[in-house]
Amino acid sequence: MVFYYKARPDAGDYTIFMGADKNENEELIKYGLPEDVWFHVDKVSSAHVYLRLKKGWSIDSICDGLLEDCAQLVKAHSIQGNKMNNVEVVYTPWSNLRKSPSMDVGQVGFHNPRMVRVVIVEKRVNEIINRLNKTRVERRPDLKAEKDASNAAEKAERKVQLKEKRRREEMERMEKERQAEIRSYKGLMVAEKMTSNRQIASAGKSMQEMEDDFV
Repeated sequence: MVFYYKARPDAGDYTIFMGADKNENEELIKYGLPEDVWFHVDKVSSAHVYLRLKKGWSIDSICDGLLEDCAQLVKAHSIQGNKMNNVEVVYTPWSNLRKSPSMDVGQVGFHNPRMVRVVIVEKRVNEIINRLNKTRVERRPDLKAEKDASNAAEKAERKVQLKEKRRREEMERMEKERQAEIRSYKGLMVAEKMTSNRQIASAGKSMQEMEDDFV
C-alpha cells in the first residue's frame, strides 16, 4: 500500500507519497524514478516520504512551501520525531540512495553525502498535516511497471533527441559545403575574368602591331 498526498495548491501540482510499512519502503527504494526526492527524519526512525518533481527539475528547485509540506509529513510519521522540536529532516535525490544486501529492510545509505540537504522543523504544524491528510489516497501501484514505463519513455525521448541532433549536424554540414561551393565559384569567376582581360590585352597589342605594319 502506498499513500499519496497533494501538496499545497500554491506550490503547484506535486505529489507526495510514502509506503505504508518498511516492506513498501523497500519497493519504493528499488523502483524510484529520477524525479523522486527522498525525505527522512535524521537519526531516528521515520517513514520514507517521497516528492516527485517535474522532469528536468533538481533538488534545489523545491520551493519553501513544498519543502515544508514534505518535512512536516515525515516528522508526523516518526514516533520519536513527532514529539521533538527542532527536528532535522534530511532529503536527497532518489538516485543518491545506496542500498546493499547487508542492510536491514528500509535501511539506506548515500552514494554522495554532499548531495544530502537538511531542513530544520521547529515544531509540528497541525494545520499542514490536516490539510495533507484530507488529500490522502491509498493505492496499490505496480511500481515495477511504472518504472519500466518511465525508462521506456526516457529511452524514446533520448532517441528523438539523438535523431534531432544528427539532423542538425547534417544541415550544418550541407550548409558548410554550400558555402564552400560559393567561395569556390567566386574564385573561379575571378580567375576567368583575369584570364579574359589578359587575352584582350594580348589581342589588342597584336592589332596595333598589325596597323603599324600596314602603315
